[in-house]
Amino acid sequence: MEKLVEKLIYSSRWIMAPIYLGLSLALLALGIKFFQEVLHILPIILSMKEADLILVVLSLIDLVLVGGLIVMVMFSGYENFVSRLDIDGDGEKLDWLGKLDSGSLKNKVAASIVAISSIHLLKIFMNAQNIHNDKLFWYVIIHLTFVLSAFAMGYLDKLTRKA
Repeated sequence: MEKLVEKLIYSSRWIMAPIYLGLSLALLALGIKFFQEVLHILPIILSMKEADLILVVLSLIDLVLVGGLIVMVMFSGYENFVSRLDIDGDGEKLDWLGKLDSGSLKNKVAASIVAISSIHLLKIFMNAQNIHNDKLFWYVIIHLTFVLSAFAMGYLDKLTRKA
């Protein structure tokens, strides 16, 4: 009976597989949104102010960073919690696959969140004249919270790896 329960619990990790597949759909939605923004800006690019163009480019960079985060979580999560990815040896395999454990993945996610928050904060500062000072203050506080959290997670990971 114990072996059956253990096998059932171990097999339940496959419940995560459709969730990781769902992340690929989120990546597709992000790609659609990215190209929607590009197509929206092309007809008006010559008449745009430089600051407005920079804001749009920062939004595109934001989408790319989120997309990279999705790919990292999708692949590493699948490999860490479900099964190894059996990719043919034709050089297509990403170098970092199989090398990110769950602790490293958390640190990468935290660093990505800080990068995304930084881009968002830069967009806000580019448009600061239209934003109330109280809101600017809270955006900075939230960003600093992300930075400190990522730093603390990295420091704790370093301490636990030494032990």
